[in-house]
Amino acid sequence: MNFIPQACVNLRPGAGVSIDGNVIHWHGITDIPSDAEIQAEAARLQSEYNAKNYQRQRAAAYPPMADYLDGIVKNDQAQIARYIADCLAVKAKYPKT
Repeated sequence: MNFIPQACVNLRPGAGVSIDGNVIHWHGITDIPSDAEIQAEAARLQSEYNAKNYQRQRAAAYPPMADYLDGIVKNDQAQIARYIADCLAVKAKYPKT
């Protein structure tokens, strides 16, 4: 992912910014951040994104919540237990890092 646009917004909230290829155009500000500041913020955002990868993997792998609710409505303890076991298996497969 390209975090340069978000890095620019984070560094100068409210400033107008447009990106044309590798050129950043700032609008309405005179205090333009340096390339090093932009790269550092983009790296921070990339690191934060990478650290939450397990959350994205879990979200895609969890069973549908409707299965759990269906078990509750039917008072089917086996179905509820199966749903919980499936969720715990996903958590084990994609642990927090």
